[in-house]
Amino acid sequence: MNNNITRSRIWSSILCLAFAAFIFNTTEFVPIGLLPNIAESFSMDVAHAGLLLTIYAWAVSLLSLPLTVLTSKLERRKLLIFLFFLFIGSHILAGVAWNFGSLVVARIGIACAHAVFWAITTPLAVRLAPNGKKAKAMGFIVIGVSMATILGIPIGTIIGQHVGWRITFLCIAGIAFIVMLLLLYLLPTVPSSNIISAKDIPHVLKRPILLNIYLLTVIIIAGHFTAYTYITPFMKQVGGFDQTTVVTLLLVVGFSGMVGSVLFAKYSEKNPIAILLVPLLSLAACLLSLYICSVSIYTIFIQCLLWGISITIIGMVMQSKVIDAAPDATDIATSVYSGIYNIGIGGGAFIGSKVLILLSIGDIGFVGAIFVVIALLLFCFFSRKLWNSKTIL
Repeated sequence: MNNNITRSRIWSSILCLAFAAFIFNTTEFVPIGLLPNIAESFSMDVAHAGLLLTIYAWAVSLLSLPLTVLTSKLERRKLLIFLFFLFIGSHILAGVAWNFGSLVVARIGIACAHAVFWAITTPLAVRLAPNGKKAKAMGFIVIGVSMATILGIPIGTIIGQHVGWRITFLCIAGIAFIVMLLLLYLLPTVPSSNIISAKDIPHVLKRPILLNIYLLTVIIIAGHFTAYTYITPFMKQVGGFDQTTVVTLLLVVGFSGMVGSVLFAKYSEKNPIAILLVPLLSLAACLLSLYICSVSIYTIFIQCLLWGISITIIGMVMQSKVIDAAPDATDIATSVYSGIYNIGIGGGAFIGSKVLILLSIGDIGFVGAIFVVIALLLFCFFSRKLWNSKTIL
């Protein structure tokens, strides 16, 4: 393949895939900054509007593995373009949604595209990369994902706050259409090289280390999103910050993700246990102190910085551990990981909504911290020996 395509075209294709990753990650989390606007437009409270993230995340979790198996034989370029058509059409529906139910249907359509996209994109970028440049190609995808948090979510929030949340979704559809046209032009035909058989799945999922990673992931992510899903109304109601300050704080969380990526690259191999243990302690402390830190812009700034660094490192540790634990079945393991991660997102959004209804918005940090502390105890007392083991099969 590499002999028939110019080097510049290869890297242009990979950059387009990275930008696609940026778009897909942006749209998953952009409702976090728009929840008050969406709730107001449908005359709902924020707690019930937050279920939009739960439904999306749980749809991804349920569909990731089945759709990945069903599409495993399809040529990658055609599959990717089909996913973009579904993605764009669903965003147009979201932009014209006439009630909350139609918006939910649109988000489920986006979730279907999301479920398959993340199963094929990183392997596709690696296949396209010249020999010796596969890590660089993966790095571009990671940057695309990180930039969604740094720029995509805050910009989407700004657009939604100034001209309406519908315009945010329509803008995403427009940008996705441009990226799709570029991929049509740049991306070569890429036959499927990793056909997944359903009979392989149980063998992979029996591995103790993978089960441990999945369990820790769902608990940690549930705790994180119990608070983070409702961070915008929390900052406004509890902290008393205006919209500009809230967007700035979202930018801080996003930027700190880049810092977390650097720290992970520097210390992950030298300190394989500490690289998870320290961020877990930091994340628990951030959630426990969320209410107290919201009294001042300076303390909440530092808190958001540490929060972003911690959750980024935790995510990278888990992803790399999944790949290490299943080098012979990466597609299956990563697809299930994506599903588990989204169960955590949906669970956190759901738990957070119940906290808002039964307790108060000021308690989301305390409740989220409970889950992280449970994961911390599980890791310290049950997981460390397993993580140090060299036996994965």
